Amino acid sequence: MSEYKPFRPGEVVPQSGIYGCDCGSRHRWSTDVRGHRFPPLPAGCTGSCWTLTTETHPISGKAV
Repeated sequence: MSEYKPFRPGEVVPQSGIYGCDCGSRHRWSTDVRGHRFPPLPAGCTGSCWTLTTETHPISGKAV
């Protein structure tokens, strides 16, 4: 996956990984469970979404 879609706070996490906000202040959030919801952005953050920066468990297409 070379380009990652942005996700708004409250949307369902599609893939486990480390997500960063889009404000440029290096806010990070990690999730290890697909299906949880993205948290609000940090207080004072000027960003609007989370974007996957590092995949921790790539989607294989296989049921587990």
